Amino acid sequence: MKTEILYGIHPVYEALRAGRREVFDIYLGQERPSGRLAGLLALAESIPLPVHRVKPEKLSAMAGADTHQGIGIRVGPLPLVDIEMLLGRSSRPLVILLDGVIDPQNFGAVVRTALCAGADGMIVAKDRAAPLSPAAAKASAGGLEHLPLARVTNLVSTMAALKTAGLWITGLDRAAVSSVYETDLAGAVGIVIGSEHKGIRPLVRKHCDTLAAIPQYGPLDSLNASVAAGVVIYEAVRQRRAAGVAPVDPPKGKGA
Repeated sequence: MKTEILYGIHPVYEALRAGRREVFDIYLGQERPSGRLAGLLALAESIPLPVHRVKPEKLSAMAGADTHQGIGIRVGPLPLVDIEMLLGRSSRPLVILLDGVIDPQNFGAVVRTALCAGADGMIVAKDRAAPLSPAAAKASAGGLEHLPLARVTNLVSTMAALKTAGLWITGLDRAAVSSVYETDLAGAVGIVIGSEHKGIRPLVRKHCDTLAAIPQYGPLDSLNASVAAGVVIYEAVRQRRAAGVAPVDPPKGKGA
């Protein structure tokens, strides 16, 4: 089994709390842990996990990053879900589809927003997508451990399947005539978010049911992808709350 080192207080804590990954070891890069690290160790001991004390520089080498905050765990792959599982989580699913978001920081930030907004899950393509890496987990503040995530070979075919299941597919496109505030996002909906520079691909755009733009003013011509995602996702939340559609609780425990 391929393993990797998750690092940082939030990703490690959320991985242990979610219980979705297989966890093998915990690595401590501080001689005298205090505060949040001490709490993490207590959680690890309750599982229990073997604790290895290493020098900070060794943990940096293991994690491939210096931002480990003195903690890391060796884990198995992040479990993925299928489309049917995503659609079965609520009567009016809110699903986020990413098209060409390849930066782990942007990807992780969108995951964090989607989870906090109560989205039912996220769909990404196997190609032209950010890796499900420890860096993405760090950027998501551990949200990647909780949000149901599906990876698909063909995003357009998946959109067609979502339509058949009753979802309305809305693509975020800065050239769209209608704004996100004029677009109905209260029903069963899939929101497609493209890359920061190119947006959604032409073929993906063609297969959206509708396109929506975020009003923008001033000299810049685009928002950061994760910021744009936050705007449209929370506009969907506003509309859904007004319509009496409550978000689902995040999954807990193994197999969630």
